[in-house]
Amino acid sequence: MSVRVRYAPSPTGLQHIGGVRTALFNYFFARSRGGTFILRVEDTDRERYDERALQDIYDTFAWLGISWDEGPGVDGPHAPYFQSQRLELYQQYASQLIEQGAAYYAYDTPEELAAMREEQGEKGSGYDRRGRNCTAEQIADYQARGVVPVIRFKGPLEGETSFEDMILGRVKKKNKDITPDPVLLKSDGFPTYHLANVVDDHHMQITHILRAQEWIPSAPLHLQLYRAFGWEPPVFCHLPMVMGKDGQKLSKRHGSTSLIEFRNQGYLPEALINYVSLLGWAYDDKREFFTVTELEQLFDPSRINKAPAVFDYKKLEWFNGNYIRQKSDEALEALVTPILQAAGVVSTPITDGEAAILRGACPLVRERMKYLTEAADIVRFLFTDDLPYQVEDLIPKNHSAAQTVELLELARELVTGFTSRSDEENEERFRVAAEERDLKLGTLLMPLRMAVTASRVSPPLFGSMRLLGEARVLNRIDTVLQLLRTEGGK
Repeated sequence: MSVRVRYAPSPTGLQHIGGVRTALFNYFFARSRGGTFILRVEDTDRERYDERALQDIYDTFAWLGISWDEGPGVDGPHAPYFQSQRLELYQQYASQLIEQGAAYYAYDTPEELAAMREEQGEKGSGYDRRGRNCTAEQIADYQARGVVPVIRFKGPLEGETSFEDMILGRVKKKNKDITPDPVLLKSDGFPTYHLANVVDDHHMQITHILRAQEWIPSAPLHLQLYRAFGWEPPVFCHLPMVMGKDGQKLSKRHGSTSLIEFRNQGYLPEALINYVSLLGWAYDDKREFFTVTELEQLFDPSRINKAPAVFDYKKLEWFNGNYIRQKSDEALEALVTPILQAAGVVSTPITDGEAAILRGACPLVRERMKYLTEAADIVRFLFTDDLPYQVEDLIPKNHSAAQTVELLELARELVTGFTSRSDEENEERFRVAAEERDLKLGTLLMPLRMAVTASRVSPPLFGSMRLLGEARVLNRIDTVLQLLRTEGGK
């Protein structure tokens, strides 16, 4: 059997981590079996439909570098791939269920349904199936008042519905506990999720449904619909939930959840793909790093865990740092250039001089970055001489302004002519000078680092100085010396 799977997002909100995990699992399963991955847009909720959310779906796949085999913009035998363009099909099958006696027209008004819910209270069981017993006289009265009916499914009341899940094994539910007579076709002619989902999965020949466990309550109802139509259902595979460290479903209270937030924070797509693919799935108990190509070959849904997956932001950060360190200088330069331009660190377009400095900075900053967006603050001192010096930060702990002046004057002597020496030779000069004065090397270097970078934490100092050039370095030292002397004279 050729595997055919789908990712079917609703364009009502931004793509979040849980949805991205579902998309990736479906995509990798299709690729590992030589199958077909379909993107279907479930846009029948017209009240909540958002054009920006639809664009976010496209942008998400583009950023991840994942493409679909059938779907919007890709010709396929089961087009169209927007549910809002398939209304006649849903109406046809809803009418078929009416003819079979497996569905019925329900004329309940919104006011009547509201009164029913109020009567049932918070623990109500849902629709009370009153529409099943509507008399001809009642129907005529509704029609005379212009009430447009919905079509409700006439589910069985006795027995149980069960199915075999790839992860969970046998899942069963008593029919009396399944959502009572859900709406299949709304009064505006649009289908509900249940009808459209089943009809489309059948017509698009979906063989496996990989979706979150939150959809388990819907599965028995969908099985009943398949049986009502006389169709063979797909294989179900309900994926473990993605939780925060507190054991609750991942949400904004835990941190970023939408993909665009992770993009804006400076995550790499390959890091996110690698980490998210391990949320509930493992190749073995050791290996953690996988390329997309490797996941396309190795992914096996039988290795998905039943237990909820815990989203660890620190672990994702660690993954991201590792992937940044794997980037070549050229690739890293291309990635951070637009970030630096957006932050006003370099010009748009970047000048040749700025590009040369950035190219030299990439080997220095790579090891210190966990996010691409950190580049702006890390390298800003290389592109401007207007540094935000704070006198209190310039003075080492347990030192006075006068003592710091002495340290920096010594550092200035040692720095002079540094471009003619290697970084190792320059560091050795400072080491010897510190030992001769019974100083720690860091104590001598810190005022110099602050003068050069305006920060106590920076890329390698001597490599940074080489990018700045001797004239700019000496000018910064002199600027700080003047500040300190003014402070020391107070």
